[in-house]
Amino acid sequence: MQKNLIEKIQEGDMRALARFISMVENEAPGYEKILSTLIFANTPVIGITGPPGAGKSTLINGLASNLLKQNKKVAIIAVDPSSPFNHGALMGDRLRMSEHFLNPKLFIRSMATRGNLGGLAPKIFEVCDVLRAFHFDYIIIETVGVGQSEVEIAGLADTTVLVLVPEAGDDIQTMKSGVLEIADIFVLNKADREGADIFYKNLAALAHINASEQWEIPVIKTIASQQQGIDLLVQAIHNHAFIPVNSFKKIHLLAQKALVMIKALRTNDIDFNMLENDLKSETTGLNFNLYRYIEKYRLK
Repeated sequence: MQKNLIEKIQEGDMRALARFISMVENEAPGYEKILSTLIFANTPVIGITGPPGAGKSTLINGLASNLLKQNKKVAIIAVDPSSPFNHGALMGDRLRMSEHFLNPKLFIRSMATRGNLGGLAPKIFEVCDVLRAFHFDYIIIETVGVGQSEVEIAGLADTTVLVLVPEAGDDIQTMKSGVLEIADIFVLNKADREGADIFYKNLAALAHINASEQWEIPVIKTIASQQQGIDLLVQAIHNHAFIPVNSFKKIHLLAQKALVMIKALRTNDIDFNMLENDLKSETTGLNFNLYRYIEKYRLK
């Protein structure tokens, strides 16, 4: 069965791809062995992040349309916030991108954060590798846009696009430095709104101050709902792909990825439902202490 699934994935069977991603997310028996046999292409991963309401999904919709017209094969992973009680993805992004559902060159998948505090889905690294094995031309990932997800995406994406809107102009000085530092491209979306020109100048100045010898962050004005500026964004993504890879940064990010996976391996015997049931009985007594409780899970 595993061999048949691998063959179907290599043949470009979208159903086999969806099935295997479900296996990875649910940690079905044998998924690790399949992962270890796959051959991964160097497919560029584009991370789209930014605050809620910035129009990330609309921008991705426009980006996908542009790439599909170029006959490119595109995978989109929308990381949805999930209920802390049932851990299901909201699936809103898939609904917003419904116009592309029937295109055979597009694969869309929503992944729930499942309560992950960072904002990215727990199996996002593995799913990205599965998509690389499927030989897409581009992989696009949209983050929730809250917490540390903006910074975390830099450990996954080859190019990180930070989407902002003019209303954020007053807060540019107070933005987390980490969020701004991870951006490879600034997108000023909804650029027809009041204050857009001033915010654009401030972003351009910030990009110039933080420029390196290889790259100065471009600031792209877009009105994603009208497909304006998308061509410029695609060109900026292509330009960034030709920047020489910083070997130190590459190894640093690879080490971060490995650390996440090792942590997951070491805690794969600890189930959330198990903890919930265990705590029901533990908290009935007096003087419950969470720190004392978790000591029994400390690795020896």
